[in-house]
Amino acid sequence: MPFERLADNLARFRKVRDLSQEQLTLAAGVGVDTVARIEQGRRTTCRPETLRNLALALEVHEEALLGHEPSERTAALDISPLRVSITAGDLLPGFGDFAEAAETIGLDAMAATCHIAWRAYVDGRHAPLLDMLPGVLVDARRIVQSTSDIEKARANRLLSTAYRLAAGIAGRLGHPDLAWSAGERALRAAAESDDPRLGVAISLRYLAWVLVRQGRFEEAERLAVAAAERIQPAMLDRDPKRAGVYGNLLFNAASAALFAGRAQYAEDLLHEAQAAAARAGAGYADEAAIFGPRVAAIQRIEHAAHAHDPEQVLRLAQTLPADASKAQAFWEAGHRLRLAAAATECCRYRDALTYLAQARDLAPDWARHQPLGAKTMRQLVDRATRRRGPDFSQLALHYNVADYQLSMCRPVTRHRV
Repeated sequence: MPFERLADNLARFRKVRDLSQEQLTLAAGVGVDTVARIEQGRRTTCRPETLRNLALALEVHEEALLGHEPSERTAALDISPLRVSITAGDLLPGFGDFAEAAETIGLDAMAATCHIAWRAYVDGRHAPLLDMLPGVLVDARRIVQSTSDIEKARANRLLSTAYRLAAGIAGRLGHPDLAWSAGERALRAAAESDDPRLGVAISLRYLAWVLVRQGRFEEAERLAVAAAERIQPAMLDRDPKRAGVYGNLLFNAASAALFAGRAQYAEDLLHEAQAAAARAGAGYADEAAIFGPRVAAIQRIEHAAHAHDPEQVLRLAQTLPADASKAQAFWEAGHRLRLAAAATECCRYRDALTYLAQARDLAPDWARHQPLGAKTMRQLVDRATRRRGPDFSQLALHYNVADYQLSMCRPVTRHRV
């Protein structure tokens, strides 16, 4: 059996569980010196029963202790009902919603429901969003089918919003192809809405974002720039919604340009977005866009992070403007994760832990699924020379540093914040 990584992994999971070597020895029922000798690399063999007892005490898979990918992982969020709802359609035999007109809800109620779903999206509450979104899509399609004229146009705007939310959550959870399908359907509904010009631009922003996640940077840049040019507000145009969509498209274009190696062009795009934010004034947040001076400044910090300049990230963070908007939890949480990563690179570990805790508190579900949070927390665990107490342990558990829980283990006592 290979034990090259057992020493590091045993120490890591022990610190995550906030156990001393002596406590782990007692919990696993192994020899007094077993844990210490394994972690020090002085023991290069381990009986299967000893390995199994250590894994059970730490509530992890044996494969995790050995550094292997386990065959069973903690259950992920179930996206299959959303997949069915996105891909349904009356033109596909057997895939329709089987809707009766009498089952539809009113347009005002539909708008309120879409807003609730959007709030779950921006707050990073993935589980409730996945629960409600399939039904939202079905109801929105039913309304489009059962209305006409002006009401149908408004219904299509709501349907486009629902599809955009589906694209967003599918992309966040690592399903870019499904996100693209939802984005295309959002685009078609937007073209039939009561504000097609703006609705199409919003949907194109989601599609550009999906292209970035797929690594198709040049295509994403072209799409986002072209869409932004179509709705670019005039100098005296102070419409915050139009400015927000325009600025978000520039964000997408700048990210794509940066990843494609066009750093100066990315910087130019960010300057234009910041100018649009300054003209628009206070922060703005609704289903169309999240935008404003603080959002634009956060985007600049993200680009500094992608450029691997942690000191610049932390410097820029000191100049962030305040924003009264309450609707951008995942933006703010993502910002804290970038600060945590930068602080870790600069060996400012106490600051890094503070930022990780802030991200968790702002958007618990969203932060839990972010690779950057898990990577940063794992670095902090590995660099800790000793266990750091229950708060440290709770953070490590939240960011899934010990994401190898066995269903057959004794009941897990994780603290979910």
